[in-house]
Amino acid sequence: MMCVMHTTKTIYQLGIDLFSFISNLLRSRSGLAAENLFLRKQLALYQERGKKPVRIDTVAKLTLIGLSKLFNWKAALMVVQPQTLVRWHRMGFRLFWRWKSRPGRPSIPEGLKRLIQQMARENPLWGEERIANELLLKLGIRVSPRTVRKYMPKEPSRGPRNDQRWATFLRNHAGAILACDFFVVVTVTFRTLYVFVILEHGSRRLIHVGVTAHPAAEWTLQQLRQAIPSNHKYRFLIHD
Repeated sequence: MMCVMHTTKTIYQLGIDLFSFISNLLRSRSGLAAENLFLRKQLALYQERGKKPVRIDTVAKLTLIGLSKLFNWKAALMVVQPQTLVRWHRMGFRLFWRWKSRPGRPSIPEGLKRLIQQMARENPLWGEERIANELLLKLGIRVSPRTVRKYMPKEPSRGPRNDQRWATFLRNHAGAILACDFFVVVTVTFRTLYVFVILEHGSRRLIHVGVTAHPAAEWTLQQLRQAIPSNHKYRFLIHD
């Protein structure tokens, strides 16, 4: 309860600071310069008298970090050392990255799990692709085939297999396999970018890297066209 109240208070204070910032944008440059000098003079009096400011809370830290992006802040910083402000920014970056990098896929509702199991039992010839398409076309529920496979009833073991296992297939065709995937990076200004990489399975060599802020099927297809020559030797592409 206390954590929720603290978070609400923080958001409220940030909203007030944002409103004040927008209001200042509408003021004249001469008025802002005069107010800036007025505040600096008062701060200098506190420094001369040796008075220390009160402990800086989270809202003040976030506000100072945000404002420091707009001008050369080193000469205007008085309450803490420059390395302290840099440390605050790094802490904020780590918290943001931890929030963006939450592991695993989000859990689906229990009712949808039971529906997937029921569809798999009543239609034993359907695979995860067919079940995922049925859910999308008839119910408008978008679920990846990998998620569907996770909740399908497990088939009992039927003894040793005579077909080629996946690891054997990879070893036999390593030179003809490419693997591609996306991963996410966050810039220093907390902008999310998507990096598309293509890896040659046999040599473990990166053959292409592309970066975009808005990944789409057309963009990904163009990356594949640029990376793979027309006279290539590849026969298989592994992707998520």
